[in-house]
Amino acid sequence: MCLAVPAKIVKLDGPNATVEVRGLTRTANVAFIDDPAVGDFVLLHAGFAIRKWSAEDVAEFDRIMKEVEEAAAECDQEEKP
Repeated sequence: MCLAVPAKIVKLDGPNATVEVRGLTRTANVAFIDDPAVGDFVLLHAGFAIRKWSAEDVAEFDRIMKEVEEAAAECDQEEKP
């Protein structure tokens, strides 16, 4: 299963960008994005930015992921004898 994650563009170099994902930086291709700019949030999949996201979209994604992580941790605690 592949997962797309939100990333923030921190540097542009032609069709490539340096993006930040949860404190880690990596290179991504932004050729599919209209007018990419430093500071934009993008949805990153397999090294390609596939669409722009708003700060609100990213906050909602983070909220949902936190809920998933908490539920998984709760399940882990219930399974321990």
